Amino acid sequence: MQWRGRRESGNVEDMRGGGFGGRGIALGGIGTIIVVVIGLLLGQNPLDLLQAVNQGQPQQEQTAPAASSAEEDEAAQFVKVVLADNEDVWHKLFDEQGMQYQEPKLVLFRDAVESGCGQASSAVGPYYCPADQKMYIDLSFYDELKNRFSAPGDFAMAYVIAHENGHHIQNLLGISVKVHQMRERLSEEEYNKLSVRLELQADFFAGVWAHHAQQMKNVLEQGDIEEALNAANAIGDDKLQKQAQGYVVPDAFTHGTSAQRMRWFKKGFDTGDIKQGDTFKAEVL
Repeated sequence: MQWRGRRESGNVEDMRGGGFGGRGIALGGIGTIIVVVIGLLLGQNPLDLLQAVNQGQPQQEQTAPAASSAEEDEAAQFVKVVLADNEDVWHKLFDEQGMQYQEPKLVLFRDAVESGCGQASSAVGPYYCPADQKMYIDLSFYDELKNRFSAPGDFAMAYVIAHENGHHIQNLLGISVKVHQMRERLSEEEYNKLSVRLELQADFFAGVWAHHAQQMKNVLEQGDIEEALNAANAIGDDKLQKQAQGYVVPDAFTHGTSAQRMRWFKKGFDTGDIKQGDTFKAEVL
């Protein structure tokens, strides 16, 4: 991705110099699926496990921050540029619809940080908190993306940021709150199906961003889209469950299969049309 020398967003809060030793978790990130898989392996309700981890972990004493490396600082600079690109694209698309885009904040942290959705841990991966309209990212996730999930490349990183920004779009459009309000009325299996549609729509919005970022700024280099698709493939529910336990449990899917995640990102990139991303009405995901 061509990113050097371009505008960096001013909506980044760098909290890498502080943090907590605790491991609380807030819902909404790509990495949440890892906790779900652990729950399945333990024979527990994944939602109960997530809630228990979020509420039951005491905050430990604050520890002295580790100095950031040149590589980590470069990753932070990259994140700021990608966020700026998201701002420019979504301002344009909202303006075209006669709406006003409200820019989210992005918080860089190390290990754990307090968020509007509770204590956020790096164990959950990047995630968006609708309560404070902030995205939270521990930059160590990108090493995990490369080494654990075999999804290297700067555009794989950009896809993750754009996916979380997609959740912000859903929040602004009132989609997220409608889905979350259904939690009390539906069975776990039925709610999981809604969660999958929510996540796939965020993948679609990430593709829409890539489409317009390329048109507006010519950001793509050869292989970038393949990097994003590889990342989407690596974090599909079916693939992660298969790796963790040797079999898949479709009723427990919360983010979508690898094929679904790649398909909706690609649809967003190919069309660039947010009106074609209504995953809730799609008969086939």
